[in-house]
Amino acid sequence: MKKSLIITAFAMFTLGTSYAQVHTPPTSTKSEIHQVVGLTDVKIDYSRPNMRGRLIYGDLVPYGRRWRTGANMNSVITFGNDVVIDGKTLKKGSYAIFTVPKVEEWEVIFYSDTNNWGLPEKWDDSKVALTTKVKVINSNRNYETFTLAINNVNIDYADLEIMWEKTVVPVRFKVPTDQLAMETIDETFAGPKIVDYYAASEYYYLTNKDYNKALDWINKAIEKSGEQIPYYFVRLKSQIQAKLGDKLAAVETAKWALELAEKANNLDYIKINKDAIKEWSK
Repeated sequence: MKKSLIITAFAMFTLGTSYAQVHTPPTSTKSEIHQVVGLTDVKIDYSRPNMRGRLIYGDLVPYGRRWRTGANMNSVITFGNDVVIDGKTLKKGSYAIFTVPKVEEWEVIFYSDTNNWGLPEKWDDSKVALTTKVKVINSNRNYETFTLAINNVNIDYADLEIMWEKTVVPVRFKVPTDQLAMETIDETFAGPKIVDYYAASEYYYLTNKDYNKALDWINKAIEKSGEQIPYYFVRLKSQIQAKLGDKLAAVETAKWALELAEKANNLDYIKINKDAIKEWSK
C-alpha cells in the first residue's frame, strides 16, 4: 500500500511539472510607439537593452562598424506616408534601422528587409532605401535604457531620436502635411459639410494662408450651423478677423463667442475670449 502511494504521488508530481513553464523577464524589453506627425502615422517596434554598468559606444558598440541599433529582432520604423530625410524621399512602408556610430557623426540606414535577428547575415545594398549622416548631440543626461522616440513633433516634421548612454542622434524627417491637407480640402469641397468648412478655415489660419478665404469658410460654417452654433466656430472667426487687422470686428465676435462659451459653461473658452477682448481692445 505504501509503495502504491509513493508511485501515485510521483506520477502526480511528474504530470504536474511536465506542463510547468519558467517565466523570467527579458534583459531587453519590447517597446512599441505610435505617433501621428501632421497627418502621417509613424510606428516604431524595438527592443530596449540597458547599460548595466557597461561602456557602450567605442566598446560594446564599436565605432565605425554597422550596429543593429537596439537588441534582438530589428528595430523597425513604419511611415504611413512618404517622408523626406536630408532632402531624399523615403517611400511609405516599414524599415529596419541600422547605424554606423562614430564619435561626432553617425550614419543612419533605413533597410527594407526587417526580418533579421540583429544585422542581416548577408548585407544587400539593394535593400538600403535611404542613408543619412547625423551629428551627435552629447547629452548631460545618462540614458540607462536604449531609447527610440519621436520628438519635436511639428505640423510638418519631427525627429526620430536615438538615445543611449549620453548620446542623442536626431534624424529629422519631413511629412507631406500640406499636400495631404490640400488634397482633402479640394476633394471634400465638391460637397463640403459644416465640419469641413471649419477644418479648412482652421488649417488656413494655423498655417498663415489666405485669411480672407479662411474667414469666408468659417462664415459658411457658422451660417450652416443654424441655431446650434459652436462657440469654437465663433472663436476662430474672431482670431481670423484679428489676423486681418480688423480688431473692432474681432472684439465684437469675441464677445459673441464669450456669450456662447458661458452658455456651454466652458471655463477655458470663457477665459481665452475674455483675454482676447482685453488684448484687442487696447
